[in-house]
Amino acid sequence: MPEPAAEPAVEPVSCNLLIRRPAPVHEDIQMTGIVELSGPEEIEARSFAIIEEETGRSRPFDGAEWLVVRRMIHTSADFQLLDLVRFHPEAVQAGIEALRNGCLVATDTEMARAGISQARLERLGCRKACYIRESGVAERARREGITRSSAAVDHAAPQLDGAVYVVGNAPTALLRLLRLIGEGACAPALIVGMPVGFVNAAESKELLAGQDRIPYVTIQGRKGGSPLAAAVVNQLALLALKSEIGA
Repeated sequence: MPEPAAEPAVEPVSCNLLIRRPAPVHEDIQMTGIVELSGPEEIEARSFAIIEEETGRSRPFDGAEWLVVRRMIHTSADFQLLDLVRFHPEAVQAGIEALRNGCLVATDTEMARAGISQARLERLGCRKACYIRESGVAERARREGITRSSAAVDHAAPQLDGAVYVVGNAPTALLRLLRLIGEGACAPALIVGMPVGFVNAAESKELLAGQDRIPYVTIQGRKGGSPLAAAVVNQLALLALKSEIGA
């Protein structure tokens, strides 16, 4: 039998690794423009001061409405909100009174619920809830061919009289809520209506602003979102905890 062919010789490969060490940090580096602040309260106060400086005295809001819009700008760094936020004439007062009465704060998403200060609500005797994951909501949505957000509004409806309803994401939730209000199925004290996006977001908010049954705070156009909606409730809760509106 022929002998098996010898395997070709393999020459060793030499690998030279170049390891770069991080450059040493020099103590004399100048942090140009960095403001040293000691804590969150100081950072918030400085942020509000910057917003006040940059908006000047020509802003379209004052009093408690300005405090709400200022917090929304603080949340988003979006000064276009000065031209987009809309208040029902009784919105701030209605929201403060509802919170002082220990109302339910219902939200369309868990994100909006999480963004609302639990500590402030507890001091007011309020509770917050999102019904999107409640038993039966998903099944109802499948059965009726609607979104879970719409089904969650239906589920919550018996509890919404005198409540603050917060919509920060789903136009379908706001549309369903307005329909139920029109049918007399519920009467919230305040709607914070700020769904965001390209499909029915602007249109649902236009419908909200076009009705005068329920006080509202909303944003014209496509902008919105759960952080902004939660910011509105957080500022109203702060005002509710004060002795005077706008203090």
